[in-house]
Amino acid sequence: MFKPHVPSNPVPTGEIIPTITTLGQAPTVPHVQAPAPCACHHPHHAPAAPVRSGMSPGTVIALAAAGTVGALVIGVVLVSMVLAVALTGISLAVCVLALRSLLTTPDTKRR
Repeated sequence: MFKPHVPSNPVPTGEIIPTITTLGQAPTVPHVQAPAPCACHHPHHAPAAPVRSGMSPGTVIALAAAGTVGALVIGVVLVSMVLAVALTGISLAVCVLALRSLLTTPDTKRR
């Protein structure tokens, strides 16, 4: 019960991690027809390079800068909250000492 059970794959599929489109059905491969050769004398252009889906160096730099700014803002807010609590505590202590000195009479003071 407490031992992990890894199911065995009876028929290897050749895929390490199957994609959602290939679960239970044959994978579809898009077929692109090659252009028909022509008898003209103009230069033929190569097909456009496929667009990469990834982060560019500019995106990585922007994300790093945004993270740094976010961390600095959070740090400033937390430090200001700690300082506000400390100043409130100090002012309360000063008020308590002032009230204590006002409420005690000179003849009840101990030496």
